[in-house]
Amino acid sequence: MRNGTLLRLATLALGLAVVTPAAAQTGSADQSAIPRLADGRPDLSGVWDFRTITPLERPIELADKAVLTEEEAAELTRSSIRVDQAPGPGEVGAYNQFWFDAGAGVIEGRRTSLLVDPPNGRLPETVPGVLRQIGSYSRDLPGERPIRYRGGGSGADGYEDRGLAERCLLGFNAGPPVLPAGYNQNLQVFQSADHVVLLHEMVHDARIVSLDGRPALPESIRQWMGDSRGYWDGDTLVIESTNFSDKTLSFNDTITSGMGSGETLHLTERLRRVDANTLEYEFTVNDPATFTRSFTGMIPMKKNDEPLFEYACHEGNHGLRDILAGARVEEAAAAAAQ
Repeated sequence: MRNGTLLRLATLALGLAVVTPAAAQTGSADQSAIPRLADGRPDLSGVWDFRTITPLERPIELADKAVLTEEEAAELTRSSIRVDQAPGPGEVGAYNQFWFDAGAGVIEGRRTSLLVDPPNGRLPETVPGVLRQIGSYSRDLPGERPIRYRGGGSGADGYEDRGLAERCLLGFNAGPPVLPAGYNQNLQVFQSADHVVLLHEMVHDARIVSLDGRPALPESIRQWMGDSRGYWDGDTLVIESTNFSDKTLSFNDTITSGMGSGETLHLTERLRRVDANTLEYEFTVNDPATFTRSFTGMIPMKKNDEPLFEYACHEGNHGLRDILAGARVEEAAAAAAQ
């Protein structure tokens, strides 16, 4: 089912975008080919595909190598092809590879990492004593509540012991910031003169970003995806987000791990229409309570002419209840055997 409700709400809230004749031009990097609205701003609207096999961090063995050769990129693409394997002893398994969507290749420019700063393409060190949470899909790892990572869990005593994406509260690639992972790697942008809506296919998370200069929310009001305010810097849309919940991590380096607390995160995102088919997405994480320095990543998103469909995330609606019920049955059986 198409995500009709959210699409209708976004259309009603934002109005129909009026596009200049330049919008009809495609496939050119010339600035004149960039679609623009009637007010002259670049038209960022549409569905954008951000899947890629380029990793977040540069592999350690590549050291100072910032760009792959064409041969190395081709080999990485070949080696990224995964095949189905039977689950190991005691494991229930997961989706088969048909449902995963790692991406067709590396990003344009063949960078060795999505991170562009620090120059080594690696995440900076964390501040001593900063919390790091680690989960797993294949087995439960010990952990303390709140579980802030997206996938896996620390047990089945209650829903609080499961990851945020498993509970269908936050998509595991929706961020913010947006990072390629798994599947449903599409972002739909709705745009008007005073608002932008970022609608994620994963768990149909939506962020409404005001561009009218209104003040940020009081510090006491915290939200799962933060409080976002935007402004234009030339042809670049800049989004500043704060007021994240302390129930989220400052940064998820994988679906099942990350560090810090969202309550200290200041996130800056930049969206720039490079050409008719490319939206450049850049993010900067600034959290001195978690990292020894800020860091920046950049992802070229590609225009997708397909519509966004609803991802209902039934794990949180029915699957989670069954997981917990199954654990109670196992406990009862164990108690009866004693």
